[in-house]
Amino acid sequence: MTLPRFTTVDWILALLAGLILAGNCPAQESLPAAGPAKVELRQVAGRWLLYVNQRPFYIKGAGLEYGDQEKLAAHGANSLRTWSTDNGRDSGKHVLDRALTNGLMVAMGLDVDHERRGFDYSDTNRVARQLALLKSQVMEYRNHPALLIWVVGNELNFEKNPKVWDAVNDVSKMIHEIDPNHPTTTTLAGFDPETVKLVETRAPDLDFISFQMYSDIINLPKYLRAAAWDKPYIVTEWGATGHWECGKTAWGAPIENDSTTKADLYDKRFHAVIEPDQKLCLGSFVFLWGNKQERTPTWYGMFLGSGEETAPVDVMHHVWTGVWPANRCPRLVGAWLDGKTAVQNIHLQPGRIYPAKVAASDPDSDPLTYRWEVMPESTETKVGGDAESRLAPLPGLIAVPAAGNISLQAPNQSGAYRLFAYVFDGHGHAAHANIPFYVDEVAKNPPSVSPTGAPSTLPAK
Repeated sequence: MTLPRFTTVDWILALLAGLILAGNCPAQESLPAAGPAKVELRQVAGRWLLYVNQRPFYIKGAGLEYGDQEKLAAHGANSLRTWSTDNGRDSGKHVLDRALTNGLMVAMGLDVDHERRGFDYSDTNRVARQLALLKSQVMEYRNHPALLIWVVGNELNFEKNPKVWDAVNDVSKMIHEIDPNHPTTTTLAGFDPETVKLVETRAPDLDFISFQMYSDIINLPKYLRAAAWDKPYIVTEWGATGHWECGKTAWGAPIENDSTTKADLYDKRFHAVIEPDQKLCLGSFVFLWGNKQERTPTWYGMFLGSGEETAPVDVMHHVWTGVWPANRCPRLVGAWLDGKTAVQNIHLQPGRIYPAKVAASDPDSDPLTYRWEVMPESTETKVGGDAESRLAPLPGLIAVPAAGNISLQAPNQSGAYRLFAYVFDGHGHAAHANIPFYVDEVAKNPPSVSPTGAPSTLPAK
């Protein structure tokens, strides 16, 4: 995209934007009543800025597929990111119209297909049909006033065929031919210099590249320095430690952080990585504003499936507004099964009774209630966030499941399971933890801490 000439007014606006952004409070954005928003990348005084209708726009957003846009806006965000123009429940028009009503901008995803799902980027006819389909989607939504940018594909660096980037470049060229108002980007899982060079070489029409990182995001500044990176970018996904990055039990079950630990990590990662880069980073979309099954039903969603907010929502409210919400989520002290924590390789004997407890407090002194459930360990090994099926809880194993202290009867069948604990404050907020355990005939409970899984270069998120 050709960058515009700068006027004196531009420089003044950029200076004001820099002062405001340095305090983590972007200039007040306003959305037009009708017609497309004019979105531009500008490099001003050595820093990259995104402009919407001639005004600086720093992205304070979240990835949102089925989540609550109204709550997103109420917590101080200004934008959301999707992975397609139609998520199977809401059309792109519905998403954009709702965003406009809520004062939000939308980074609209274009679902570029994956070869792991049966697509073939060596099949020129299939590639041409996909391009035509995506063109029809761009034509349909290009003039919507809530549209911010086009996100061409998601984590296509998992594809083995480099021709995927030729297809991405053709999509970007098509967009620039029919939509002069919105930049294009694609998202990469992790930061790998060779992959970045490949994308830049084969898809040079993209306006910029975006990155998606979880625990490894703490190393992003180091990676950028090593690559002498001087281009704009968005962090289009970040949040909880990935299930490929964490410690694992002796039987290979990843150990999930509880909601309090997650919230503390969200806070640390934002303030250590995203906020300080006022030169290149255009903002970020935290993952995930909603709930989904991915390894467990609680791993990445900032909400429970029943709708309650968890502590990472409190953190993002503070990040986006500078103040904490009036009523906050419960905080966990810990969770134990048979006197042991999740990292202690818990083995139980079939049918035997074991104690479990969760300890929590509430910042607002709200009375707390509890819920527990047991699920088999998920055996699905999807990559790139592909849909997983949620396993049903096993009934009849927990005595008095609404208490903070319970008795658990181990399942009769040998295998891997998880015990989930949920804590509620009665005001739409919750905390959660889970403990993996293994049922076998001879219970073995070694005191050693579980081995740690090494982070992958390209996280499967």
